[in-house]
Parts: sequence; structure tokens; C-alpha cells
Amino acid sequence: MWVKKIRSCILLCCFLLTTLVQAEDKVYHLKLAETWGTNTPLLGDTTKRLAHLTDTMSNGRLKIRIDSSNKHKAPFGVFDMVRAGQYDIGHTASYYWKGKLPNSLYFTTMPFGMTTPEQYGWFYYGEGQALMNEVYAPFGMYSFPGGNTGLQMGGWFQKEINSLEDVQGLKIRIPGFAGEIWAKLGAKPVNIAPGELYTSLERRTIDAVEWIGPSLDINMGFQKVAPFYYTGWHEPASELQFLVNKKAFERLPADLQQILKTAMRVSAYDMYIHFYHESSVHWARMKSEFPDIQVKVFPKDVLNAMQQANIDLLLEYAEKDPLAKRIQRSQAAYMAKARTWTDISDKAYLNSMSE
Repeated sequence: MWVKKIRSCILLCCFLLTTLVQAEDKVYHLKLAETWGTNTPLLGDTTKRLAHLTDTMSNGRLKIRIDSSNKHKAPFGVFDMVRAGQYDIGHTASYYWKGKLPNSLYFTTMPFGMTTPEQYGWFYYGEGQALMNEVYAPFGMYSFPGGNTGLQMGGWFQKEINSLEDVQGLKIRIPGFAGEIWAKLGAKPVNIAPGELYTSLERRTIDAVEWIGPSLDINMGFQKVAPFYYTGWHEPASELQFLVNKKAFERLPADLQQILKTAMRVSAYDMYIHFYHESSVHWARMKSEFPDIQVKVFPKDVLNAMQQANIDLLLEYAEKDPLAKRIQRSQAAYMAKARTWTDISDKAYLNSMSE
């Protein structure tokens, strides 16, 4: 009798061991849709980095296939495709979904808001990630920080802005919340496809264009046709996002879930460093090849009007939605705390170096 029991135990242990080995050897495949075209500099590098990290850290057990917009044909359909499970992951920007999900815009960046390090602090150690999950939960998705461009420049202008009078009727390509602010100041914000921006600026169909910064502006060629380059105010910490289908994520074993989250976090931060490097390199090249570029700061009356318009718009959004009010308060409280440190650390250091 005891021999049969031992034999049964041995067989059971062998079965369990075989099952465990098979589970450890199972390869999981995820599909990622990105808003960007094939091999888009910096943005496309981030998704490739994510796929490489997950593959390497999982010893080949977690593989991600990347479909660029050239393939899936829906650059601004990533939200719906990930929600429906057509794709498991999306790499895109949260504020693109403002029309269907107004509270999504807060998780990219806000005018006169936090710097990139401050915003990462809010996401990872403040309330940012939890609030973002709350916004996306009804749609069966998680959202994670997906890489930061750093502070974006205020745009390329055909003429100098000396006062609020110069803003009246100004045709500027700028989307989203910042576009609403420009409209309140009397400008005429428009949204034009990227491929048409240079021609529109060259032919003066528009007076100004906001894009990103030297990292990607240089290849657009704006510096050839617009001499005034204004410093930023509207997107101080433009964070992209990894949208993840909740069911797809929860089908992964716990260790692969952690690997995916870690790879997303590393890829996001590395994109920020990559952008910073490329902006430094390309700004040096711009100054050398186009010495007539004039870097400008918007005059005080224009900035004051922008700040007031920003306050008014935020109040409008908060009055319509209690969750919007909570997100705004969380961001404001965190920025007030973090900015106190920024002022006596980075800002004080840079000021001392310029004196």
C-alpha cells in the first residue's frame, strides 16, 4: 500500500514540475499600436526600447510586436483599438482623447504647470498614477507614463510679438488646451497636418507654428522661414502614455506584469534623456547654420493674459466635473510643494551661473 502511495506522490510531483516548467517556458505575445509613423525619431525609439527590454528581461517569454500608424492606419484610433482589445498596448498621448475623455488632458502636461522632474514625482510618488488609473478604469485600460519631450518651445513666428495687439487675428498652429488659451487672447488657432506645416508657414497661410523643440523642429525646417523662436509656457513637461488593455495585462503572470511595468518606466525616462540630448545637439546646429534666429520671450502683458485665460479655463473645467477639480487640486498642491525645492535648487543654481 505504501509503495503505491509513494508512486502516486512521485507521479504527482512530476506532473506539477512539468506543468511549472511549461508555465515558465510559455511565451506571451502582445501587440502594440503607436500613433507615430514607422521609424519616427525618438518617439519610435521608445517603443523599440520597450520591446527590447521586455524581451531581454523576460528571457524571451514576453514579446511585443509594434505596428506603426502606417500599418494600422488609425493614428488617433489607438484609444479605441486598445479598449476593444484589437491591440494590447498603445503608445500615444493622453490629451488626444480630450474630446471623448476630457480629464485625459491633465496627464500629458498643463500650461504653466510642472516641469518634467516635478511631474514625474507627481506620477510616481504623488497621486498622479492613481488619478490616471481612475480616469481610464471605466474604459478597461491602464495608462502609464510613456516618455517625456521635456519643455516644448512656444513656436516659430513670422513676426515679433511685442504686445497683446500683435496677437489679434494671429493664425497659429497649436492644438488642445493651449489653443483655447490663444483663442481667448484673440488669436486664431488652427490644426494642420504635420506634412503641411512647413508649406503653410512658408506661404504665410499661417503666421506661426508650435511644434516641439530643436530635437524634432530641425527636420521640419521652420527655422528657414520664420526668424522668431519663442520660449515655452504651454507644455512644460509633455508626457506620452502607454495605454494597456486591462484584460491583456491581467492575463500575464505576475513576474511578466512587473517586467512590463519596469520596462515602460525605464523606456519613458530614457525618452526624456534622449530628447534632452537631441535638443542640445540640434540647437547648436541651428545656431551655427541659421545665425539670424532670434530667441524671444513673450512680453509680460501677453504672458499675464495667457495665465489669466488658463485660470479661467481651469475653473470652467472644474465646475463641470468633480474629478477634474480633484486632479487640478492634486497637481496644484504637488507643484507648490515641489516648486519650493526647485526654486532653491535647480533655479538658484542656474541663476547663480548666469550672474
